[in-house]
Amino acid sequence: MAVAAAIGGTAEHGVALFEHRLALPVNRARLTSLPYGVPVDARLVCFDLETTGLATAAGTLAFLVGLGWWESDSFVVRQLLLTDHADEHALLDLLARHLAPDGWLVTYNGRSFDWPLIVARYRLHGHPPPPLSGHLDLLPISRQLWKHRTGSARLAAIEAEICGVQRTNDLPGAFIPDRYFTYLRSRRASLLRDVVDHNRQDIVSLGQLVAVLANLSLDDFEAGDLLGLARAYGRRGNSPGALEVIERALRPDAWVVRRPATVALHRRLSAERARLLARVGRREESIAAWLEIATRGGPGAAEAWLHVARYREHVERDVPGASAACHQAAAVAGRARAWGDPMLAVERDLERRLPRLSRRLFARRYQRRVKPAE
Repeated sequence: MAVAAAIGGTAEHGVALFEHRLALPVNRARLTSLPYGVPVDARLVCFDLETTGLATAAGTLAFLVGLGWWESDSFVVRQLLLTDHADEHALLDLLARHLAPDGWLVTYNGRSFDWPLIVARYRLHGHPPPPLSGHLDLLPISRQLWKHRTGSARLAAIEAEICGVQRTNDLPGAFIPDRYFTYLRSRRASLLRDVVDHNRQDIVSLGQLVAVLANLSLDDFEAGDLLGLARAYGRRGNSPGALEVIERALRPDAWVVRRPATVALHRRLSAERARLLARVGRREESIAAWLEIATRGGPGAAEAWLHVARYREHVERDVPGASAACHQAAAVAGRARAWGDPMLAVERDLERRLPRLSRRLFARRYQRRVKPAE
């Protein structure tokens, strides 16, 4: 096939094929221990599409499919390029042979775009999509772990900051559909070289992100990364694992001031630790942590005082102590409102809680004054 030969590939049933290998070891045991549900023996297949548009309906065609998988410590990238619309069935057949039923798809926003689009193309041809065992979408993981330091969860930002990838002469993704349409009109194979190179780097970057997740220890993550990781453990119901991660982030010897937001981050970590202590049944330690946050002052103090008030009222049955904590929260909320930044959730809570506590205090005082008749 002229297109494949012109840009360094081979051909099979009207589909141009391109292959690339690189060394990329992955610690599978470590990856399995993370809160993303990936089995240790799952066959991971990185997956990325280049398409004629951004919709997932029948009018959008996936003309280039990038795949990447591990063979021992080698990462194999294989790309399937559709050189003519008429051969789409051949591309889909070839893709199905690469996706084993026990495989896990690895994508970047693939749950919302890449995989639904491929499913639509199979159904358009009257075939079911290939079955899969699981799907690891790295976009929400990247948002959770790294967006706090990259400022963006776009693949270009994440791969540069986390993997050290610096693309040069890369064709922006927004130009790729037009480049493919120009190729279809002119049949100039050289127009697709940059598209293939862009897609190859996308697949390599997915593999590198998996390697970063799998090969770093907790000590290699920044404190903000660990907060996101802890919340991921928490969402999967592993509160002890989440607490271990948070306490690792809060160790004095591990705390390094790197950014102006560090103080705010430390407050968020401390609040998350207090919540997690309660979830694992360490209630007294939890309330001590909330009391420390409350007495420290600053953002988060009002919410912490409310936690103290709830504990004193419902666990210790200390109504005066609960009322005192509520008044502390009200003072913080009042200052925030005066500065034009009202704490609406705290104020709503206090509107219910303070009158109830006041009634209980009044009832107690009244009962002390009225002695039973002899």
